[in-house]
Amino acid sequence: MTRYGMLIDTTKCVGCYACRTACQRQNNLEPDEDFIRYERAETGTYPNVRVETVPLQCMHCEDAPCASVCPTGAAHVGADGIVSVDQGRCIGCLYCMSACPYQVRVRNSKTGAVDKCRFCAVQTENGGATCTCVDACPTHARIFGDLDDPDSEVARAIVEKHAKPIAGDLTRAKVYYVR
Repeated sequence: MTRYGMLIDTTKCVGCYACRTACQRQNNLEPDEDFIRYERAETGTYPNVRVETVPLQCMHCEDAPCASVCPTGAAHVGADGIVSVDQGRCIGCLYCMSACPYQVRVRNSKTGAVDKCRFCAVQTENGGATCTCVDACPTHARIFGDLDDPDSEVARAIVEKHAKPIAGDLTRAKVYYVR
């Protein structure tokens, strides 16, 4: 079975918001909703300082804390490793938002349901090879694919670039960062 994951190379990210805008369009999100948020961090010491743009989104954790606290089972980890939210079962209790250590879930202001990055699950189920955010990135800072296939582009890049989850071993995240 495929186990999807992503690599985000912050050394290439310019903070243009193309990934976020494409994601909002793909998922028909309200203007105040986004599945990708940006943090900025200064790295280095004077005079060699760099401002790093760090896009954050659902990490699709193997041990997803959001799924373990969901009282209705709306938040769950699928066989493909994608953490999903069944909108019909979500009661808007916000437990998942509190449990997410990355604070990347959003509440729909119209329905009250909580949602998040889906790794473009509909596309991947229908034979699509990538996510909208990956396609939209002008600097190719994102790679998506099967983490369990050692010949996949994402698996090779994680090894070659020494990519690691953003928060180390806080959760078993499937989004890796080059920083």
